[in-house]
Amino acid sequence: MFDTHVNLHGEAFAEDLEEVLARARGAGVRRFLAICDRFDNFPSVYAIASANADMWCSVGTHPHHAKDFTHVTAQMMIEAARDPKVVAIGETGLDFHYGYSPEKEQVSSLLEHISAARDTGLPLILHTREADDLMADILEAEMAKGAIRPLLHCYTGGEGLAQRALKLGAYFSVSGILSFKSAKDVRAVMGDVPIERIILETDCPYLAPVPMRGRRNEPSYLVHVAEALAALKGMPVDEVKEITEANALTLFDKVGAA
Repeated sequence: MFDTHVNLHGEAFAEDLEEVLARARGAGVRRFLAICDRFDNFPSVYAIASANADMWCSVGTHPHHAKDFTHVTAQMMIEAARDPKVVAIGETGLDFHYGYSPEKEQVSSLLEHISAARDTGLPLILHTREADDLMADILEAEMAKGAIRPLLHCYTGGEGLAQRALKLGAYFSVSGILSFKSAKDVRAVMGDVPIERIILETDCPYLAPVPMRGRRNEPSYLVHVAEALAALKGMPVDEVKEITEANALTLFDKVGAA
């Protein structure tokens, strides 16, 4: 399996990161993608990726922090992405649920990330919450200017955004949310997304899947995400693992070329 979204550089794993990674490898996780949430955290994220032969990273700024990084340009991310360890742009996107950053700053930051993704050819990791229509409008308009490769990570959006994104060739990642009893809407939407467009993630240390809910999430729990997807699709777990790993390597092709 390939855990395509891990947040390992914070306090949650400060004391036992090596043990966490060992458990994940023992559970069958063969690759990890460490996510950059703030541009000033990139050195820390990159350092963890560089210390592990089976780990790569992204460069970007989460929409929550867009207001604090208005100075970050596409060119700055393009420069960082020249490194072989940097295989994606993001996490970026739009989140109007909490409103930690104003819409204007979120959109501006997203457009810089899109420009960087288009220039580098790297996948664009997108976070969307309560912004489905605007995200779809922006992706359609930007795709018309030149190809990008969107990944709608930890997808919890509606059917409308999912179908519009599918037409653009987007991929979707599923997390432990897929296993939550309350996530009927998520399962309904993902049930209509072809397995060939789905990859797995934990988004650790958040969103631990059933039966690990309430604990700190970690990459070794990725098997439970695979099990939830297998149940949804009516497929053997091993087949789901094989297909989603192949999908992830197709999307993050810089990893496959390493």
